Amino acid sequence: MSARLNPSILSADFVNFERDFGTIANCDLIHVDVMDNNFVPNLTFGLPMVARMQQITPKPLDVHLMIANVDRWAVGYAETGAFSVTFHAEASENPVKLARALRAAGARAGVAIKPGTDVETFLDELAEFDQLLVMTVEPGFGGQGLIEETLSKVTKARRRIDAEKLDVWLQVDGGVDETNIERIAQMGADTFVAGSAVFKAEDRAKQIENLRDLANLGLSHRH
Repeated sequence: MSARLNPSILSADFVNFERDFGTIANCDLIHVDVMDNNFVPNLTFGLPMVARMQQITPKPLDVHLMIANVDRWAVGYAETGAFSVTFHAEASENPVKLARALRAAGARAGVAIKPGTDVETFLDELAEFDQLLVMTVEPGFGGQGLIEETLSKVTKARRRIDAEKLDVWLQVDGGVDETNIERIAQMGADTFVAGSAVFKAEDRAKQIENLRDLANLGLSHRH
């Protein structure tokens, strides 16, 4: 297992996506935060913009839908050609049904849980998803500090993924940086979203390598 580093373009220059995509082209996937000012108190962009990003991206898109009424809208994002579409369990009437629809549309299907949502509810259904995203901050804004209490979910999810030998990526998003990524990887996360930690760096490509190396070190020390 090796770590995946997915910079969040929430910290990018929204008017210069093509330029900023070029500065992070050594990442594994590009994390796209879609917010509707309804499910979360922030507004970013929607389907037309993601479809355009799909045309200019140097790497596969890892779309994270922080939107209400996701059962209606999610499949449209998969149809843009996005590699992965992750929706919030809290916004879906039937997460398993939606995951199957996303897979049928050609995307990997991810389910995300907010800091206050219990991961235990989803452990028995993990095989239905390609990715579990544990939010380590309240979704909506970049640059927040990681909520330590959320990390126990990573440990629980990793234990179940390993026990059942599931091919499920375990992603962490929120406050991930060079001070904590090794420790989070040691707990079992293998896919890391980093926004400000990447975009604040003078040399973003070098910072991506640095974060990935730290994460791989943590994975190598897993018990």
